[in-house]
Amino acid sequence: MNILDKIFETERLYVREMNESDLEDLKEIHQDPTVMEAYEHAFSDEEVENWLEKTIARYKKDGFALWAVIDKATGEFLGEAGLTLQLVEGKEWLEIGYLFKRKHWHKGYAIEVAKKCKEYAFNNLQAKKVCSIIKYNNYASQKVAGKNGLRVQKYITKKYMGKDMEHLIYVADNPKDIIK
Repeated sequence: MNILDKIFETERLYVREMNESDLEDLKEIHQDPTVMEAYEHAFSDEEVENWLEKTIARYKKDGFALWAVIDKATGEFLGEAGLTLQLVEGKEWLEIGYLFKRKHWHKGYAIEVAKKCKEYAFNNLQAKKVCSIIKYNNYASQKVAGKNGLRVQKYITKKYMGKDMEHLIYVADNPKDIIK
């Protein structure tokens, strides 16, 4: 990997833009019904390919999206994490999101990279706030959001694939904006 490809790094991880060579790793995530429980369905090959295409398009359009999370020691693709613009009640919110291969759950990777995503949003994008939109029964992600300093601000119903799904919106304000 070229050092210039790295978006940021943590003690154990670095993130970079995803590319077509990441497709098989993404399938391992998106086609695992347990990992995809919040979406209430595992993706088909075509859905994973579309996910990757949309992510790459977001890099060009927004300058950010979900990034590949790589283990610095081994070079292994562990999951994806980053920032995306999400439409909530007619307004765009900057969301911190993450999905990891199930074999890499419970190792602290999600909170490690989520904290750095929040820092990146505030320092590099000058975001006034960030959020995490989390399904009401996804307690592991709720725990990560809380450890990342986000607090529940709203309860919403999102429609996804024709289903109503209850979500909590966790929010953190940029401390630079609070002090002013």
